[in-house]
Amino acid sequence: MGKRDFLAIPDLSRDEVNRVMSLALDMKAGQYLDKPLAGKTLAMIFTKSSTRTRVSFEVGAQQLGGSAIFLSSRDIQLGRGEPIRDTARVLSRYVHGIMIRTFAHSDVEELAKFSSIPVINGLTDLLHPCQVLADLLTIRESLGGWDGKTVAWIGDGNNMANSWLNAAGVLGFELRLACPEGYQPNREILERNRKLTRITLTADPREAARGAHVVNTDVWASMGQEKEQEERARAFQGYIVDEALMTTADRDAIFLHCLPAHRGEEVSDGVIEGPRSRVWNQAENRLHVQKALMATLMGSREKMSP
Repeated sequence: MGKRDFLAIPDLSRDEVNRVMSLALDMKAGQYLDKPLAGKTLAMIFTKSSTRTRVSFEVGAQQLGGSAIFLSSRDIQLGRGEPIRDTARVLSRYVHGIMIRTFAHSDVEELAKFSSIPVINGLTDLLHPCQVLADLLTIRESLGGWDGKTVAWIGDGNNMANSWLNAAGVLGFELRLACPEGYQPNREILERNRKLTRITLTADPREAARGAHVVNTDVWASMGQEKEQEERARAFQGYIVDEALMTTADRDAIFLHCLPAHRGEEVSDGVIEGPRSRVWNQAENRLHVQKALMATLMGSREKMSP
């Protein structure tokens, strides 16, 4: 069987997502003791800094019996102009998988095209699929699953919003996105997934949150957008997820945030620290879903269908 990459959520079928979730839950519960990465190494390329992505992948590889190598753009020739295709072919001779966290999604696609080993997208400006897998695991733990549920996204139509669109298309749950004019998600991703499930795009946070089972947000200015902070703060006025907005959601609704959070901007302190918040479970679940992904893509036992 040829190698498999994970660059976007549609790289997995609905059944494969469910299998990754079940494996992640087994790992979290301590019921999975195999070491499918024994003798194997994950190369981790970072051109964007990270807390959760780096620690969860590095710890996860170690827990599965393998090792991980941190490679910043300052440490390797990629940062000095070496073509991505050359880096891909060289690393394929040394390691057994590559995780990359970078800016341009096209760079990740080129890396995967020329690698003979699995490539995992740790984040690009377009997509953040590993985070949304962790969020889906959190929904499964907290609400029993996503079937029949409505997820609300409040704020920037960024890489998280795009990945939620992809997840809704694969899994079939209802998704509502409230984004200011000029900050909507990727049009191609939106229209493709609108053909697969019920998706609403609005400028009204209350319309998106009304009756929702999951209320989700992110910072208004992501990494690399710091110069736009003041402009974005004006554009996103009224998009804070606070106690008043949460009262419009389902009575058992949970709150998610991929972190880091700016309290008082996109979320109130009372919500992120409140009883509906699942933010810390969500952060922990990065470890478990990524372990399940690595075991599936790089391991010798768990395999996805070709």
